[in-house]
Amino acid sequence: MPTVAFHTLGCKVNFYDTEAIWQLFKNDGWEQADFETTADVYVINTCTVTNTGDKKSRQIIRRAIRRNPEAVIAVTGCYAQTSPAEILAIPGVDLVIGTQGRDAILDLVKQVQADRQPINAVRNIMKTRQFEELDVPDFAERTRAFLKIQEGCNNFCTFCIIPWSRGLLRSRAPESVMKQARMLVDAGYKEIVLTGIHTAGYGEDLEGYNFAALLRVLAKVEGLKRIRISSIEASQITDEVIDVMMSSDKFCRHLHVPLQAGDDTVLKRMRRKYTTAEYAERIARIRERWPEVAITTDVIVGFPGETEEQFEAGYRFMKDIGFSEMHVFPYSKRTGTPAARMEDQVDEDIKNERVHKLIDLSEEMQLAYAERFVGQVLEVIPEREAKGAEGRGLLSGYTDNYLQVVFPGNEELIGQVARVRVTEAGVNECKGELSGGANRNVLSAVASV
Repeated sequence: MPTVAFHTLGCKVNFYDTEAIWQLFKNDGWEQADFETTADVYVINTCTVTNTGDKKSRQIIRRAIRRNPEAVIAVTGCYAQTSPAEILAIPGVDLVIGTQGRDAILDLVKQVQADRQPINAVRNIMKTRQFEELDVPDFAERTRAFLKIQEGCNNFCTFCIIPWSRGLLRSRAPESVMKQARMLVDAGYKEIVLTGIHTAGYGEDLEGYNFAALLRVLAKVEGLKRIRISSIEASQITDEVIDVMMSSDKFCRHLHVPLQAGDDTVLKRMRRKYTTAEYAERIARIRERWPEVAITTDVIVGFPGETEEQFEAGYRFMKDIGFSEMHVFPYSKRTGTPAARMEDQVDEDIKNERVHKLIDLSEEMQLAYAERFVGQVLEVIPEREAKGAEGRGLLSGYTDNYLQVVFPGNEELIGQVARVRVTEAGVNECKGELSGGANRNVLSAVASV
């Protein structure tokens, strides 16, 4: 039986795409091998968000070539889309296929095996207008299923290369989304995470259909316990979206709303399409309807031209918002973006100092949010056994409002819904204990399957 090994860099969308590519090989009778072992084919799904992402991708490609020089080396993903010639120049690379046309990867691999001639299968992504249909009916070693609902982005923020690597926004057909959602529920998944490059932009290219309409029909899928939105822009948290989320207890009390900067001058230089006031208004609106919602965000520190005063203004703004967690990144130049050509690039030491200050703030806010739920019984879907000597007999999973909770429990609960009382708040991890009879019923149901 032929073997294929995968390595994925980057975001959740890349991990989804890798799973989709694996389904094509799997359905053709291939066996998946560990990337660090000898395989017949290596597929590297690359990232190009930063120049560092390009470098890491090249390192992984060369590692695969060293592992088995006779193997077919296939490179896909964002770096492959933007720099195919650069990748093909690496001795040993056989196939480069970008972020579109992955449905043909198996035929192209077989062509390489027959001819041993390199193939550049990258197309002009900016001309692509159709969503690439690649189903993922199940995910290896995952208890939360990702469901890709759209591709591409029309925003062209000055720091971002993604529109050039993923193309313009394309929405998946609603019937296709529903078909895969039902497949995932049939496979036993209790939680589906809606994902994409600009997830809540879903429907902008569809006549008479929008993101709220998709959420409304997904909430009707029988057997689906949780729907989580991977990311949503503040401007897309419309009253209609809020109404839909409030209409069903399937929607997770967690919204990831990218901020990127807490100062209007910096936001304008980033070409973000909102002001801090507009952002704050949307957050206040959702909290008015959903007081216990967890709001997490992304922040870029040290964007070109960011002064100390602008950083401090942003710090105060973030503290006032009171996020439940912030993902903090130092600005990193991406060749080909307007921001990389901007003057007043911020010194690396200053960036690092600001990053640490915001991480400290994030941990402070994260703990404050978690403390609100001590003593409450929350539903947790355990994902794995906790690691470490002290972790024996412990399970770890997430609540619907994105608290990671570790608690004593049987491994048969993994992937099931457990009722857990939070006993101690923590920054990255809370502690809890199983709460009674409801869990005995779950274990009985698992045992009877």
